[in-house]
Amino acid sequence: MRISKNDFFFSSCWLLSLFAVAGCTSSSKKQVVICSKDFSEQVILAEILARRIEAKTDIKVERELNLGGSLCHQSLAAGKIDLYVEYTGTAYTNILKQKTTSDSKTVFNYIKQEYPQQFKAEWIEPLGFNNSFAIIVRGDDAKKFNLQTISQLGKVSPKLRAGFGPEFKEREDGFPGLAKTYGIKFAEEPKELLLGLLVQALQQKEVDVIAGNTTDGLIESFGLVVLKDDKNYFPSYEAVPVVRSQILTKYPELRSVLAELGGKISEADMRKMNYLVDGKQQDAGEVAQQFLQQKFGNSN
Repeated sequence: MRISKNDFFFSSCWLLSLFAVAGCTSSSKKQVVICSKDFSEQVILAEILARRIEAKTDIKVERELNLGGSLCHQSLAAGKIDLYVEYTGTAYTNILKQKTTSDSKTVFNYIKQEYPQQFKAEWIEPLGFNNSFAIIVRGDDAKKFNLQTISQLGKVSPKLRAGFGPEFKEREDGFPGLAKTYGIKFAEEPKELLLGLLVQALQQKEVDVIAGNTTDGLIESFGLVVLKDDKNYFPSYEAVPVVRSQILTKYPELRSVLAELGGKISEADMRKMNYLVDGKQQDAGEVAQQFLQQKFGNSN
């Protein structure tokens, strides 16, 4: 049988395409999707995890950064993303709907037990720092009203205005419970502000009190004061990687790589990294890489 040039051309192309498909199938890329919430600390942590995974395994990490509110959890539960860093207090009260408690061991044990059952996800080792809510005032107001604790704030709150992020204003472990616990009643309804604008609003005297967090890098540099939670209202907010159980089964090497980061990030470390991004406008990925080099040397 005679084969024309055209027949040969199409036959060759077909064979090449077949081999190409087979090659792609046999060497399909290993990949996970990591998520972050919409503030600098979360983006930094996502980059630390992603870069460590890519350095220690052959798994490619796709990033879904700056998702607002509870979208990371919802996406994880729906199987749309594979891992992210969550905070124990948020999971315990906001996701699992438990009453606030300052017993961090009870909180963590409950979460570790419930997440595999309810969401088919597992909590790995805590990263090493607690990022609790922080009630923050300007330094001059702290002196003027003699403010050191949130109880003292409750007594002078009718003279002050507050600004909170959307979640803190509504959630059970946020302002509603705080107001009841400390008898706080501000001069007007607290303003709802984007998380990234809270410190700026406090600095510019648009508000007098904000709910930030204990690892905020701008606290010290702007001379702000964190009031002591003297009634232990806020639960522990340890930062912990959460991973879909199916992904841990598929890529078991992930568990040990993430566990290596356990206890490696202190509050001081996180505050410094947040300051480099928020205060010095450095790239979150570069800040994450610098941190990994300091902790693990050239191994990452």
